[in-house]
Amino acid sequence: MEHTTIRLETSCPTEFIDLTDRLASLVAVSGVRTGLLNVQSLHTTLGIIVNEHEPLLLADFATLLEKTAPRQASYRHDDTAVRTVNLTAGERVNGHAHCQALLLAPSACLNVVDGRLRLGQWQRVFVVELDGPRRREISVAIFGERAR
Repeated sequence: MEHTTIRLETSCPTEFIDLTDRLASLVAVSGVRTGLLNVQSLHTTLGIIVNEHEPLLLADFATLLEKTAPRQASYRHDDTAVRTVNLTAGERVNGHAHCQALLLAPSACLNVVDGRLRLGQWQRVFVVELDGPRRREISVAIFGERAR
């Protein structure tokens, strides 16, 4: 198994970052010919999606997330007078981001075939920032058979 951590610094409250080329490079360097790549967010307000890199689609999805869990709505998670669990100094007001993240996956498992990520014609792998800007970490594990 190969493992690495991708470190990012996001720049916007909601942001789509295409990791596909970085992941493909990691597969190539790993020497795995047939296997799996697992990419996992290490944060509760950062999701992983596989979809088309088309700006209007991504804008539509950002709008959908905002309509589903609006930033300006009231969230019990943000009420530190009532909430008693997992509180830290400088707690962010980010209930919306947690609710949005619950609609996304925290990881994606992708096939590696003939030493390459097996993706459809338009498929790309994104991390979706929901509470930026922030420093983020993504765990990547590659499993499988190497060339003989």
